Amino acid sequence: MKLRKEIEPQIHVAEFRYPKVLQCIMDYDAYLSTNDDEDRSEYTKLTERLQQLTGKDISTYNLWEWWEEEGAEVLAFRISLPAPKQVNDFSKIELTEVIRRMGSYRQPEAGWEEQTFEENFRIYLVDYYHELLKLNFKTYNYQKIFGPQRSRDHKPGWLTDEEKVAALWNDGNFK
Repeated sequence: MKLRKEIEPQIHVAEFRYPKVLQCIMDYDAYLSTNDDEDRSEYTKLTERLQQLTGKDISTYNLWEWWEEEGAEVLAFRISLPAPKQVNDFSKIELTEVIRRMGSYRQPEAGWEEQTFEENFRIYLVDYYHELLKLNFKTYNYQKIFGPQRSRDHKPGWLTDEEKVAALWNDGNFK
């Protein structure tokens, strides 16, 4: 199911921005391999350039040690993807689709070069959807909805997609 434009991640925008964002990150990395940046002047230039390219607050991204996390490509995708927005009339059908998508994304089976841009980065959209839910559902609580739960017999378990939808839709009450 395709979501409304206001809700759907803007993959086409990320794909357009991605090469420039990735090049900025790689240029900074190349600079650091032969120079130091003790005064953070090059880092400041990088953040200003990325903010100019995307209009996003770059301070939320780890530009210092991306190689220890997910790599430059994933960082560039996350920076390139426009942030989710608050929408006034989020429907239960749309919420159900978002929850379904969050649980269905898996690592691509084929190699990087054999996939489309969206297929390569689809698995990283989960963070986008968490932010979307946080913006649009006042009772959003990651641990309560997506973390392990205790059943009546005190055994750990996970909410089903239907239970997640119900909890968010009913202001945190499981009805």
